[in-house]
Amino acid sequence: MPELPDVAVYTESLAAKLSGALLNRVKVLNPFLLRTAVPPIASVEGKRVVGIERLGKRVVIVLDGELFLVIHLMIAGRLRWLAAGARPPGKVSLAAFEFDVGTLLLTEAGSKRRASLHLVAGRAALEAMDPGGIDVLSCDLATFAQRLASENHTLKRALTNPRLFSGIGNAYSDEILHRARLSPVTLTRALDADATRRLFDATRSVLVEWTERLRAEAAAHGGWPGKVTAFHPAMAVHGRFGQPCPVCAAPVQRIVHADNETNYCARCQTGGKLLADRALSRLLKASWPKHIDDLE
Repeated sequence: MPELPDVAVYTESLAAKLSGALLNRVKVLNPFLLRTAVPPIASVEGKRVVGIERLGKRVVIVLDGELFLVIHLMIAGRLRWLAAGARPPGKVSLAAFEFDVGTLLLTEAGSKRRASLHLVAGRAALEAMDPGGIDVLSCDLATFAQRLASENHTLKRALTNPRLFSGIGNAYSDEILHRARLSPVTLTRALDADATRRLFDATRSVLVEWTERLRAEAAAHGGWPGKVTAFHPAMAVHGRFGQPCPVCAAPVQRIVHADNETNYCARCQTGGKLLADRALSRLLKASWPKHIDDLE
């Protein structure tokens, strides 16, 4: 799922292309995409773009008359930019926004249709869609610490909770926890002041660094994000199960729950302890290794 760095670069790229542009037509190509009926989607046609915003992991196109097109890409949704008159690909296209300067295409890979489009009228209606998570790039340490300890959950669950923190998902939470040298299953209220500071600093530095990296990649691809993915070779642990940790060279580990996989380094984050994968640890029982050294 595109997270804060990806969505920030999408919004910057859109702002550069669409500032003042006229939206001539919206083609909704999949009936499951549009989640609102009032106002009707046709009411945006003939409106000009007055701004591009980010709302958590959502991209917001602001139009004349306080109309807001809110796009949530979910896991497999992506935005493509086509020159005026270019024909969109058929199977993966969910919607086409035809501007006088080009066409913004919303696509989604796979067969599951999770991406969504909302059209809302008025700033209050837009704010009602905000889950309430704080922006870690603009808050201070005290606010971060208070929000972190407001509920007693694992660090992984807390960081990815949109009601607590804005824009952080599975990929960057792995990277943040690795940089902070903290276990993903540590409870939020168990952190001392030093660990909370490390987590705060790691959260900000990881998000800033990856936003800058993705911004540079977009610039190299003509000002538009090329391959938007949760898996990057330069990441420390996310998506790198079995590969060496860039800090200590121990093999990256994983725990899997439902559709989510958490990657971590046992040496750097858990004192060598291997976290129990629910499915495998139950299957292997006594044979389940307890320490990273048991794998070597």
